[in-house]
Amino acid sequence: MVLRFIYVLLCCLAGTAHAEPAGSAPHKAYLSLIIDDLGQNLTRDRRVLALPGPVTTAIMPDTPHATEFAREAHRAGKIVILHMPMDPATGPFAWHPELSTDELEKRLNAALKRVPYTAGINNHMGSRMTAQPAAMAWLMSELQRRHKFFVDSRTSAQTVAAQQAQKIDLASVSRDVFLDDERTEAAIYTQLQTAISLAHKQGSAVMIGHPYPQTLAVLERELPKLKAQGIEWIDLRQMISVRGNRAMIAHGKDGIYR
Repeated sequence: MVLRFIYVLLCCLAGTAHAEPAGSAPHKAYLSLIIDDLGQNLTRDRRVLALPGPVTTAIMPDTPHATEFAREAHRAGKIVILHMPMDPATGPFAWHPELSTDELEKRLNAALKRVPYTAGINNHMGSRMTAQPAAMAWLMSELQRRHKFFVDSRTSAQTVAAQQAQKIDLASVSRDVFLDDERTEAAIYTQLQTAISLAHKQGSAVMIGHPYPQTLAVLERELPKLKAQGIEWIDLRQMISVRGNRAMIAHGKDGIYR
């Protein structure tokens, strides 16, 4: 009887030694990666598909390989999103503030037809367009109807896109770090480290990059090291779930987009 008591006591002590303190939770640092401007060059873009993790492929509708690459990305298990041109972008699909809702819908439908398998959209350029509350409200309602999410690339401090998405509880997320505004490997590496630090600080970070040779070289070299740096690389749907549509401190206050 005494031996049985000692055995049970030792088991309890062993369990206590490995348990987390009451009410505590392990700190997580999540990172998501979107590569924009895809569909222009298949050889180059296929390097994106070969990156060792859940990269999101943002494909432009007015590129020669948009449809073909969307199919390849889908077959490779990558999330496909429409990289929607918005003013000051130009071209047959681009949204501009002076266009009617009917014309906006026509261009959106045509773009989605060119880029199949889309789970959501993000804006290509769009500094003027994403500052239009009425157009952004219409877009978020339309994406809600189509069961697609929205990524605010935040190409302008005046954007109201994520704000309008949040108002109707549309699944959405906002970009935190652009990797390659400066196209040197040193600068891109620095931006990647900035994203990693931000993920540790606020729990998550969303990166956007482009299929430049310098960007891909850095990502191919550095992404396999994320786990050793305490980072969990997750796909965009998981990131939307992690953030729960709340704004990060750089994008708003108390989780509300400003």
